[in-house]
Amino acid sequence: MLRKNKTLIFKYFLNLINGAFLVLGLLLMAFGAWLLLDRNNFFTVLDENNQLIIPVFQVLIGTGSATVLLCLLGFLGIHNEIRWLLILYAALLMWAVGGQVVLSAFIFTKKKEVQQVWHDEIDLVISKYGAQDMPEDIPKWTILNTLQKTLQCCGQHNYTDWIKNKNKENSEQVPCSCTNSTLREWFCDEPLNATYLEGCENKISTWFHANAFTLIGINFGLLASEVLQVSLTVSFFRHIKNRIYAEM
Repeated sequence: MLRKNKTLIFKYFLNLINGAFLVLGLLLMAFGAWLLLDRNNFFTVLDENNQLIIPVFQVLIGTGSATVLLCLLGFLGIHNEIRWLLILYAALLMWAVGGQVVLSAFIFTKKKEVQQVWHDEIDLVISKYGAQDMPEDIPKWTILNTLQKTLQCCGQHNYTDWIKNKNKENSEQVPCSCTNSTLREWFCDEPLNATYLEGCENKISTWFHANAFTLIGINFGLLASEVLQVSLTVSFFRHIKNRIYAEM
């Protein structure tokens, strides 16, 4: 009776953590697929050549798919008490630990490169914003408008960045999204006290740093969970082995 209870306890905790991994894997797959397929989101629009963003999305989808497969193998091994499958599950978990470390290092080392891509692209968008002969760039301008309106900022460094734009009726104009105006026009004539004076670069940088470190923190939390799951799996394997020997 005691051995049976111990087996149920092992299965309960192993399936609990395994279920959490399964949900995480599905979320990573869905998030990566959404960002990859939605061509009008902030990330893909700014990284027009897909030099940095597409690999990150592919890593998200690949990691999510591998996590789901790993969880299915784990559930099968735990439920049916298949020892060789438990060994494979523990080995793949250790491989996942290595993958998490690499992903955290990738996010940390590519941080400045991603910021530079965004910096250059926003400057380019500002210079072309509102051009009548470039309708293909309207999605970029719309996203920039949303960014400025949401963050209540204007331009890259401040509102004077819009001086370089040559598509305005006069040099005093700024995008309506830079102001309190509710007009749905590209440019507005609004007084300075109705214009957002702060640039978007600092606000984007703050957002990026917060999310990058949050993602790294989540990865390290997952590392701890994976190490715990490996320990529980090894202990469960030994428990099954000892029980089989005791029944012989």
